[in-house]
Amino acid sequence: MRRTQVKGLINLRGQIVTAVDLRRRLDLRERAAADLPMNVVVRHEDCAVSLLVDEIGDVLEVEEEVFELPPGTLSGEARELIRGVYKLKGTLLIALDTDKILNLVTTAARGA
Repeated sequence: MRRTQVKGLINLRGQIVTAVDLRRRLDLRERAAADLPMNVVVRHEDCAVSLLVDEIGDVLEVEEEVFELPPGTLSGEARELIRGVYKLKGTLLIALDTDKILNLVTTAARGA
């Protein structure tokens, strides 16, 4: 049985916003109960959506020449949701396709 990806609703300055659990959306293990998620609010089509994430890091400027498409070894839904990676010094920065991640929210809102 698939876990629901919509975690709930939040009130963002009077606007009701859907909260999507990125761990569930990416089919990762559940977050520990003691680890509270953080909200990243993004605009998608004509609405705002909150992505529940583990942590928020620095805002970075990245060069396009360090971007690579997802590796062929990546499978499942994660492959569909990851645009690619940026190879940074000592780490990889995963670039998600927010349109595809949030497709479930707008599809559900339209009653499809």
